[in-house]
Amino acid sequence: MHGRPRKAPKPEDTAASAAKAEKLRALQSQLLHNHHNRIYTKEALEISAKLLEANPESYTAWNYRKLAVEHNLKQSESDPGSVKSILSEELKVVENSLKHNFKSYGAWHHRKWILSKGHSSVDHELQLLDRFQKADSRNFHAWNYRRFVAALKGISDEEELKYTTKLIEANFSNYSAWHNRSVLLSRLLQNKVKGSFPKEKVLVEEFEFVHQALFTDPDDQSGWFYHLWLLDQTVKSETPLLVSSWPAHGSDIIISADGCLDGCAFSPFTSFISDSGTFPLILYFNEVVEGVSSSTITVKSLFNTNKDLIWEPLSTSNSCAAKAWVTHLNVPDGKLHPSTAYPIDVHLGNPQGIVSSNGSHFSHPCQFAFTVSVQPLNSEHAEKQGGKEMILWRDVDFRFYDAHIQESSLIVYFDLLSIEKDHEPAASKWHARILANEIALVRQLLSEIDCKIGKLTLARLLTAHDAMMPYMAPHSHKKVHFAEVLQLYGDLIELDPMHHQYYKEALSMTLFQQVTISPPQNYLFWKSLLKVELLRVWEGCSLCAIGAGAAKKVTSNVENLLKHCFHHRVLSSSSNELRSIDGLEALQLLSFLNLSHNKLRSFTALQPLRLLKLLKVLDISYNEIGVHPIDTRRYLCSSPLSHTVGSDWNFNEFVPEDAKVTNYWEAFAIFRGLNLTQLDIVGNAVTDEKFKSFLFKVLPTLKWLDGEELH
Repeated sequence: MHGRPRKAPKPEDTAASAAKAEKLRALQSQLLHNHHNRIYTKEALEISAKLLEANPESYTAWNYRKLAVEHNLKQSESDPGSVKSILSEELKVVENSLKHNFKSYGAWHHRKWILSKGHSSVDHELQLLDRFQKADSRNFHAWNYRRFVAALKGISDEEELKYTTKLIEANFSNYSAWHNRSVLLSRLLQNKVKGSFPKEKVLVEEFEFVHQALFTDPDDQSGWFYHLWLLDQTVKSETPLLVSSWPAHGSDIIISADGCLDGCAFSPFTSFISDSGTFPLILYFNEVVEGVSSSTITVKSLFNTNKDLIWEPLSTSNSCAAKAWVTHLNVPDGKLHPSTAYPIDVHLGNPQGIVSSNGSHFSHPCQFAFTVSVQPLNSEHAEKQGGKEMILWRDVDFRFYDAHIQESSLIVYFDLLSIEKDHEPAASKWHARILANEIALVRQLLSEIDCKIGKLTLARLLTAHDAMMPYMAPHSHKKVHFAEVLQLYGDLIELDPMHHQYYKEALSMTLFQQVTISPPQNYLFWKSLLKVELLRVWEGCSLCAIGAGAAKKVTSNVENLLKHCFHHRVLSSSSNELRSIDGLEALQLLSFLNLSHNKLRSFTALQPLRLLKLLKVLDISYNEIGVHPIDTRRYLCSSPLSHTVGSDWNFNEFVPEDAKVTNYWEAFAIFRGLNLTQLDIVGNAVTDEKFKSFLFKVLPTLKWLDGEELH
C-alpha cells in the first residue's frame, strides 16, 4: 500500500516465494505449449485456470482462454445448454481470480467480454459487485464494471445516482462514489433530463449535499474533489465561445512594409509591420475546438476570396483542434490607396461546424469588423533600417505608455459581448451567488479549523469569483481578491512543502492574470533603433509557466488569460522560473522575445516557438538547457523519435561530423524554419563551439549570436 515502508522478508517467506515461483514457471510452460499447439481440452483449460488463480495478471493466459471459449462455442452452437455452461465456467474462473486480486485489469476485461456474449445473468453481476464494493468501496475497477453492467441492463442514470447517494451517506470518504456521481450528473445535465434542470437548482442541491461531508471531516479529500468538480460546473460555459480576436472589433489597423509609420497616428494596439505582404487574422476560443474553416468562418475583404483562406490550429501537438486559430490575409501594396481605410468583416456563419472536444457545438453566431490602411514603402527609411543594430534588453530602453485610457476598448472580448447581446447578465447572477455562498461557507470552516485543502479551495473560489466579475460588470477587470489569493498560496507553500511546486504554479497563474489584465497605461514602450513597439514585461514575477498550462485546475474561466496579449510584438519574461512556454504559440505577432534567466530544461520546452513565424530576436540565455540528461518531453516533440517528422530533413548536412546526431534533433526541430536575426543562448550547458557551428547552418538569417556580430 502507498506510504507503508517495506519490511525485510523472513527466511520462511523467501522459501515460500521461491516455491510459488517454481510452480508458476511450470504452469506457464504448460500453458505456452497448449497455446502454441492450439490444445483446448478440459485438462488444458484447468492448467490455465490454476495459473490465473495464482497470477491473474497473466494476459497470455486470458487471451488463451478467449481462443478456447471461441473454439468450444463454435462446436456447441446447436446446444444452448452447453453454451451457457461454457460461459458460466469462465465466470467462475474470473471470480476465483478476482478473489486473489480484485484489481486485476485482465480479469475484469475478460468478465466484460464474457458478459457481452449475452448468455449470462446481469442480476448475478450486480450481486457480485455489491460483495466486492463492500470489501473495497473505492475499487475503481468494480465501479467501471458497474457502469458497464448498468448500461447492459438499462438501469437509468437517476437510479444509479440514488445508489451513489446511499454509499456516500454510509461513508463520506468513498472517493469512487463521488466520482461516479460526477459522471452520472454530467450526463443528466447535458441531456437536461427531467429533475436535472435547471442547472442552477441541481448545483445548489449538490453543494448542500457535499457540505455535509466537508464539515463532518474537513481533512478528507474525497468531498473536496467533488466540490471542485461542482465549482467547475458553476463557472464553465455550456458551449464554446469566441473570446477575442486580432485585429479587434472596431479597430483601425495600419500596416507598414518597412517599419516606418511616419505620418500615421501611431498606436501599439493597431499598427503592424509586414515584410511578407500578409497579416494574420487570429481567433481565440474559450476552449479547444475543431472545424474552423472557410465554410464556418466568412471573411469579406478586397484582399482575398473567402474560399482561398486556410485556417490553421495553433497547436504544438500536430492536432486539428486548438483554442487559437489563424489565417493570413494578403495585402497587395500596389492596389491600395494609402489614405483609404479598407473594411474587413468576419462572420461566424455556420457555427454548427465548430465543435469542442466534448462534442458541444458553437452556438453563439457573431460578427466583427475592422479596417486596414496600408502605409506605402519608404525606400529611404528601408535603407536605414537594415537590421544591423543588435537589440539590447536594457531598462533605459523602456518607458511607460501614456495612452488615453479609452484605448483599452480596442481590446474587445467576445465572451463578454455575447453575454450583453443575449441578455444573460441576469441569468449569470446565479453563478456569482453560488460562488459568494461557497466563499462564505469555506471562510466559516477555516475559522474553526486549519485545513490545507480548505485554503486551496478558498483560493480557487476567490479566483473564480474575480474571473466572473467582468461578466457581471463587463468594463471591470479588477481582481478584488488578488492579494488574498497570493497570501493563501504563500501559506500553503509553508504548510505543505511536499506539494510546494503545485502551489507555486497556482501562484504563478495568479500573478500571470494580474500582469496580463492591467490597463494600457501600465504597459511599457520599448524603443529600439528598428521601431517603437508595445512591450509587456513579465519579469521577476516568479512565473513557472505561461498560459493555461500552469495549475490547470484553478477554474475554467482562468484558461483565457492569453486573450489579453494578442497585440504583443515584444515580450520580456526574464528572471522567472519558467519551465514551459506552452500557450505562447497564440501570440502570432511576437517578434522579440526575452526568456533569459529561467529554468527551461530542454529545447523541447521551446516547441511553441516553431509556430511564431514573425519571431526575429530570441534570448534564451542562462537557462538549464543541457544540464539535465533525461528529457521527459522528448517523445512529445516533433522529431524522428516521435515518428512525426524527419523523412524530409536532410539532417546530416547540418550536424558536425564528430557530433552525436541525437543530441541535435530537438534543436533542429525548433530552429528549423525560424528566421531569427539575433539569438542569445550563452549560459546553457549545451553551448559549445560545435553547437554554435550547428546554429550557423540551421539559421542562415542569423546576424548576431551571444552578443557578437557574425561575418
